[in-house]
Amino acid sequence: MSKILIGSDHGGFKLKGIIINHLKEEGYEVQDFGCYSEESCDYPQIARAVSKAVIETGEKAILVCGTGIGMSIAANRFKGIRASHCTDTFTARMTRMHNDSNILCLGERITGSGLALDIVDIWLKTEFEGGRHQRRINMLEN
Repeated sequence: MSKILIGSDHGGFKLKGIIINHLKEEGYEVQDFGCYSEESCDYPQIARAVSKAVIETGEKAILVCGTGIGMSIAANRFKGIRASHCTDTFTARMTRMHNDSNILCLGERITGSGLALDIVDIWLKTEFEGGRHQRRINMLEN
């Protein structure tokens, strides 16, 4: 299995821990970029560190905050990042198939852990379709 990068702010700390345990059980290597407690922290710093690592390594990543929205906004500020905030399994599948999403964003306060793990599994196992979708991604990069 491959390596997954992960990060959260204090609002996503508990769900991040559940996801890390799940990923390790599935055989993934996990690199945790913080935060490391429920003490208040700034999500843009975590999103920046994870996004830069995704750009440098080409690995996929997961970001978790209270809603998933802040992390997705912060991550998408970086060229080459296609962060997708997903709250259901259909969008998790489609964002990989059509958008080649490289960062999954989740919200601990809005998505239960069981559904979050299903979203993670589908997002990680779904392949990018390429073709006409690649042309559109190229438009985003230019």
